[in-house]
Amino acid sequence: MKKYAKFLLWLAPAFIVAGLVLGLVTGVWNALPIALILCGLAFLVGWLALTGNRQANFWNRRSTQVGTNALIATLAVLVILGFVNFLASRYNSRVDLTENQIFTLAPQTQEVLQDLQQPVKAWIFSPSPNAVDRQLLDNYRRESNQFSYEFIDPQAKPGLARDFGVQSIGEMYLQAGETHRFVQSLTPEERLSERKLTNNLAQITDSQPQKVYFLQGHGERNLEGGQGGFSQAKTRLGEEQFTANPLNLAENPKVPEDANVVVIAGAQRPLLEVEVTALRDYLKRKSGLMVLIDPQTDPKLDSLLKDWGVTPSDRLVTDPAGESSGLGAGVVIVNQYGDHPITRGFNNGISFYPLVRPLQVAQVTGVQSSPLLITDPRTSAQTIGSDGAVQSDAAAPKGPFDIGVALSRTLETATASPSPSASPSDSPSASPDASASPSPSPSASASPSPSPSAAEADKDEARLVVIGSSSFATDGLFGQQLNGDVFLNSISWLSQQDDQVLSIRPKEVSNRRIVMSAPQQISAALLALVFLPLIGFCSAALVWWRRR
Repeated sequence: MKKYAKFLLWLAPAFIVAGLVLGLVTGVWNALPIALILCGLAFLVGWLALTGNRQANFWNRRSTQVGTNALIATLAVLVILGFVNFLASRYNSRVDLTENQIFTLAPQTQEVLQDLQQPVKAWIFSPSPNAVDRQLLDNYRRESNQFSYEFIDPQAKPGLARDFGVQSIGEMYLQAGETHRFVQSLTPEERLSERKLTNNLAQITDSQPQKVYFLQGHGERNLEGGQGGFSQAKTRLGEEQFTANPLNLAENPKVPEDANVVVIAGAQRPLLEVEVTALRDYLKRKSGLMVLIDPQTDPKLDSLLKDWGVTPSDRLVTDPAGESSGLGAGVVIVNQYGDHPITRGFNNGISFYPLVRPLQVAQVTGVQSSPLLITDPRTSAQTIGSDGAVQSDAAAPKGPFDIGVALSRTLETATASPSPSASPSDSPSASPDASASPSPSPSASASPSPSPSAAEADKDEARLVVIGSSSFATDGLFGQQLNGDVFLNSISWLSQQDDQVLSIRPKEVSNRRIVMSAPQQISAALLALVFLPLIGFCSAALVWWRRR
């Protein structure tokens, strides 16, 4: 047996290494890897037992003791390094030494991430991830294990892109459970914004839904479905954490305090004076009002709308594109949108508006306005005869027309009684950008659209969206093209959800560049490339000569 003891020494490490590799690679420490390790240890013990007498001198040698100490020290160092790496990966921590802490998340973001109670995943539909965006997302993931992200190639996974309703490359969405929420479109010019991501993260995890009240009692659209109902819109609002509730101001002429948005969806009969007063008082606080006003209706909202500089025309917009597509001349097809958070990202997508009236917007002190929906230059505004038939007048005003507009004003100016600085004419005027270019832009007479800095301001606002049609969001049309997006984005903007989280201002890198003139650059280059190396060579030659 002693003759074959050396084979035990060979088998022992082989079995031990095989067991360790099997357990580490598979990640499952079942009977097989444990049995291999035990067999290897048994072979080692057997070898020691059989060769103990012959190896007595071996263990007493000084070289054996030194080698054993070195082996134990090496194993100890490896174990310590492995333990340190384990702790570093499990409890990683970084120190941001930059002057403005540009690699550190804002305190508001850290608070939102620490309060996450459910997993939230960010989906970025882009085949080529940007390193800066990935670094910011890594910071989010390090702050909370409830946050994760993934870059998706929409062409490789078209089904997933279709489920999210992706319109273009670079769109980013958040998913919490079954809820999806659009964040922004990432482009080479516009990178991922911490403010937008944190705000949407706080909103998608907000367990308390926003309340949207639909005015009733004047022939408005029915929320429970049926012909021309808003049941699809109501369902989608529920998916976006909004609750739709009916509102009867005739019974109680005061808008509830918990109302985030009030919608007047196609009122067919006039509102009472006390109801208009209640709406006007509502717009004196942090509020959002959507007015969808159909042609040939007079809900008696002219006085309220004129306070904001909006006058609906009594004409009807006709569109040759709708007629040529088989939808009818009374269906307006829109593919031009204003630069506004509601329509940003629509690009050249289309939306349909059957039976829509044009809007005229005049400048009002303290009111910021921006066109949302701009018709084609070929459209015209025709009058409607007493028999209800649309007149075909070649001299009718030509487009483009604004058929949707968004307005806002801070509460400081909302308390004043603004008056339009210019009274609109009786006939609808073409959108002012018609003479400049077909691309949508705010009208010259209107105040510029809210800038990102204004959106970041912590002042409460009163907001108003007016669209010259309510049929575009009815059942059957709500899911067509961008119709539903126009409605839902308007509700989201009116609810002022973007203001729930405190403003997160972008961090800027301090400019530490040294500006040098041409002579200074030449001097620096000669010093670094000629004089300093020459001094070094001369010093080395001098030392060599003296030692010689």
